Amino acid sequence: MAGRLYGVGLGPGDPELVTVKAARLIGQADVIAYHSARHGRSIARSIALPYMREGQAEELLKYPLTTESTDHPGGYQGALDDFYAECADRLAAHLDAGRDVVVLCEGDPLFYGSYMHMHKRLAHRYETEVVPGVTSVAGAAAVLGRPLVEHEETLTVLPGTLPAEVIAEKLRSADSVAVLKLGRTFEKVRDALAEAGRLDEAWYVERATTANQRIERLKDVDPASVPYFSLAMLPSGSRRADLPALSTDGTRDEPRLSTGRDETSGLSTGRDETSRLSTGRDETSGLSTGRDEGRGEGDWAGVAVVGLGPAGEQWLTPEARQVLAEATDLVGYGPYVDRVPQRPGQIRHRTDNRVEAERAAHALSLAREGRRVAVVSSGDPGVFAMASAVLEAAEDFPGVPVRIVPGLTAAHAVASRAGAPLGHDYCVVSLSDLLKPWEVVADRLRAAARADLVLAIYNPASRSRTWQVGAARDLLMEHRDPATPVVIGRDVGGPQETITVTTLGELDPSQVDMRCLLIIGSSTTRATDGGTVYTPRRYPA
Repeated sequence: MAGRLYGVGLGPGDPELVTVKAARLIGQADVIAYHSARHGRSIARSIALPYMREGQAEELLKYPLTTESTDHPGGYQGALDDFYAECADRLAAHLDAGRDVVVLCEGDPLFYGSYMHMHKRLAHRYETEVVPGVTSVAGAAAVLGRPLVEHEETLTVLPGTLPAEVIAEKLRSADSVAVLKLGRTFEKVRDALAEAGRLDEAWYVERATTANQRIERLKDVDPASVPYFSLAMLPSGSRRADLPALSTDGTRDEPRLSTGRDETSGLSTGRDETSRLSTGRDETSGLSTGRDEGRGEGDWAGVAVVGLGPAGEQWLTPEARQVLAEATDLVGYGPYVDRVPQRPGQIRHRTDNRVEAERAAHALSLAREGRRVAVVSSGDPGVFAMASAVLEAAEDFPGVPVRIVPGLTAAHAVASRAGAPLGHDYCVVSLSDLLKPWEVVADRLRAAARADLVLAIYNPASRSRTWQVGAARDLLMEHRDPATPVVIGRDVGGPQETITVTTLGELDPSQVDMRCLLIIGSSTTRATDGGTVYTPRRYPA
């Protein structure tokens, strides 16, 4: 009866971080196998040694090369492939003889682990079990004393062997990052961090959890001193300007500013006791304006709800650009957050499009911790966007300032491309019936049509809402001439921008999707032969 193969993770180096199951299997195994470089010393064996017993057979799987060149006809990879095949044959001989084999692996066997090469060659032939272990990434985060990821952050793990430009590109958009396999790649990784503007955030961790562990600011590390078993770490919150730094022994350095810490409880109040803020509160209404009359630029607090305009930085206001640059955190629907240029030290919280209340509460809770939070919206935040959601949620966060930073609306952007269809009285209506009944939408369309107002129609259609455009057209035609000019603006300001001028009678709902905005003219709106649409300022008597 064949033996059983075990791939056993040993954790990052501390023998006490070996799992109970791993320790039991090591002690029970007939054969202990482990890899080493040509010097024959095995870190894996040294970690497992307290759990091994006398009389166990040992298989030293000694690499024929590490980084040096080779005259093997298949090159470097060919030499390694032959080595792995030979190792698999040696272990298979034990398994065929009925002996259980434990292959030791630092960290986790299937996380950049050496064991996986045996697994791929043997697991389909023998009964196999993989025992996970604590990864080097988790060990490094533990000795740094910072979480890997929080809230909606993502963790990016990169091998240092990637090209420098690839590393830099991934670093620019990542939240928390671990770069493994340093050693000879250290200088390349350091340069990529500098290129991405994140070198000052990076920590160097060597041999985490062992007696020889080393923690330093990565920018201060001598490249000649870096072994293979080290990594670069940008932990959770590394982009936050308000967090105190870590010292090289894993403790906190003294923060540059007082955080208003309550020394009796160890909790932060989120206040700077050395300089109490004026929140610009309107005492007659109880609402906060979010302005600090006594502070300069870049020193505001609370939540700023920022309009990004319909598309592109060219339509971003100087005020919005400044607030986005000063924010410690960005919160918003993922595609809108992605429109904001990356800035070192800034944390990005991307969410789904249908969680406005949760998004608002999250932003306010971050601000209550003393962070400067920018909630981003396309167009203007006060027009079918996040301003209302944040102000409504703010009732549960007394004392957190909220300010609204306006943006260019989609309606005005589309109007500018067509001419001046909003040159006289107009109204704005959303066709979405997700937050209000369709009967309400229909009544408002009829009222606007009877009042002879130009209509700017937001949210005309989506993947799940396809019939409203036709229904709205039919309602409006009860009061409007079929020849009334209609403007369909799609992706205005974006790379696929189109402006279509048609009439109410010829409006084809299939031309309208979720990226469109409609402008329906009034009785006085004109369309020229050249395709310009305008509504005269003077209304006939």
